[in-house]
Amino acid sequence: MEIRINPTRMELNRLKGRLKMALRGHKLLKDKRDELMRKFLELIRENKSLRSKVEAELSRSFANFLLASAIMSPEAMEEAIMFPKARAEIDVDEANVMSVRVPRFRILEKEGQRSDVYPYGFANTSGELDTSISALSETLPHLIRLAELEKAVYLLADEIDKTRRRVNALEHVMIPQLQETIKYISMKLDEGERSALTRLMKIKDIVRGEESA
Repeated sequence: MEIRINPTRMELNRLKGRLKMALRGHKLLKDKRDELMRKFLELIRENKSLRSKVEAELSRSFANFLLASAIMSPEAMEEAIMFPKARAEIDVDEANVMSVRVPRFRILEKEGQRSDVYPYGFANTSGELDTSISALSETLPHLIRLAELEKAVYLLADEIDKTRRRVNALEHVMIPQLQETIKYISMKLDEGERSALTRLMKIKDIVRGEESA
């Protein structure tokens, strides 16, 4: 690799300062990457567990809905669920995870809303339909949390990739180049000092020869 740089003491000190900053930045980025990975794996585990739970809850709800559909007439089923009474309002906020802005969702519930999820009277419906709708209502907070986790995992994965690339760029490109350039300048300065010392010794020899003559 050809190095084109002015080999001066000032340039050497400047590059040593840059190397010191690069090494410190490399350590900080590695620490950040490791902490991001720890948090990422933690969220992945929670996401996997919650997804299994939600899928099981939805499966049970759907099974009860199919039973209700078999028991009730299509007209009665349509009439029962045509006009939902409950509404879900969600407050959206953000949280800071290692400089990554991840979403936070919170369901805003009105008083008595959880007990008012049935959009029908109980006289003409089956218990299976009640169970199905109740299960869906109870699953909603888990679905919201799952959406949080899915987005957070995606954002953290993206940040981990960016941080990893910065760490690699410092570790395999910038830091070795700075070290090589510092070594080159130091070598040139040493050569210059040796040359100057050699010239000085020759001058002294000449002066001594003239004095002895």
